[in-house]
Amino acid sequence: MNSEPARLAAGLYLVATPIGNARDITLRALDVLAAADVIAAEDTRTARRLMEIHGLSPGGRPCVAYHDHSTPGDRARLVRAVREGQAVAYVSEAGTPLLADPGFRLAAEVREAGGAVTAVPGASALLAALSVAGLPTDRFLFCGFLPAASAARRTALAEVASVPATLVFYESPRRLDAALADMAEVLGEDRPVAVCRELTKRFEEVTTGRLGELDLGGMVRKGEIVLVVGRAVAGEAADDAAVDAALREAMRTLRVKDAATVVAGALGRPRREVYQRALGLGAEEGD
Repeated sequence: MNSEPARLAAGLYLVATPIGNARDITLRALDVLAAADVIAAEDTRTARRLMEIHGLSPGGRPCVAYHDHSTPGDRARLVRAVREGQAVAYVSEAGTPLLADPGFRLAAEVREAGGAVTAVPGASALLAALSVAGLPTDRFLFCGFLPAASAARRTALAEVASVPATLVFYESPRRLDAALADMAEVLGEDRPVAVCRELTKRFEEVTTGRLGELDLGGMVRKGEIVLVVGRAVAGEAADDAAVDAALREAMRTLRVKDAATVVAGALGRPRREVYQRALGLGAEEGD
């Protein structure tokens, strides 16, 4: 009986890896990791450890780092490997590559060079959170990570406040309380929310409630956090606080008239009304 892994066709394989529980790896992902000519990883130590857990070894195959700080030269070497007929398996530190993880430019350049890009699906914090949040999943918007600064964060929230879909955010535990406070102010205190922490891990927690009265109790501010927020009610427009936050951010780089046009279009408010608010904000800042 031949125990050698089947030969993979040349191309880039985007391999989803567990977000916590190592047993959440798929059989196909293990097959690809066993057979790939090159393994590229956001964190090579994590990738080697995962392979070790499942009885795999890189052997003499290259196991190279590829992350947000990789250079165009690093990317070019992986693209060249594909063009030369090699199978390159790319894994992020946890979850599905490209979902708030590196890999987009690599996949785009492989495709532009005529190479094949193949998804090897599996674990994703986004989908796991949607599964347990108790909110509608027929339409959702993945918003990734919010900005760290409060003003920019409120502006980003204002941009999606009126979207009629469940909203999903990744958040740092250090910014959790501040992010929830801004969400209550911009999205509205009555919006339902689920705070999902350490999904699939030993200390998994899911706390639900309304943004204005959410009680996190003794939730530890550590680990990976996903916030799932209920959709806007049909016809619900962004409130004045959301409009003002968006205007302040827009007026940092645009003239008052242009800022009003952009914000009115993004938030579904009458342009004349938004323009008057912009003038008022400009007068306040000039005092």
